[in-house]
Amino acid sequence: MLSSVRSIDGELKIKVKPIPRPNEPINTKRRRLQYQSRKRGILESDILLSRFADKYLPTMTYEELVEYDQLLDEPDWDIYYWATKKYDITPLPEKYKDSKILVMLQELSQNKDGTILRMPNLKVLE
Repeated sequence: MLSSVRSIDGELKIKVKPIPRPNEPINTKRRRLQYQSRKRGILESDILLSRFADKYLPTMTYEELVEYDQLLDEPDWDIYYWATKKYDITPLPEKYKDSKILVMLQELSQNKDGTILRMPNLKVLE
C-alpha cells in the first residue's frame, strides 16, 4: 500500500495509497467522510474539516463526495494551508486549482460571521 517515499530538506515524507472502496454506498461514504473529517489528529484540521462536513456532507452529490474523499487523503497540514490560502508554506497542487470543494472549504475557513470555532456536535447521517 506504500505509494512513495521521498526526502524534502532532510525530512522524510511517506505517502500511503488510500484504501480502494469500489461500489461504496453513498450513505456509507458520507458517514466515513464525517468520521475522517473529525478524527484527523491535528486540532486545527479537526475543527475546520468537522465544521465543513457538518455544513456540506448531507447535501453533497456523489461526485462532490468523491472529490472531498480525495482531498482528505492529503496530509493534514497541507489541507489546512490550502484552506487558509497559505500557498507560500504549502504550494497548491495543480489538481486542486479548480476544486469546487476546496473553494467551499476556503470560504468556510474565513469565518466571516466571527463564530467561536469548535467541533460541532456529531449528527447521525442517513
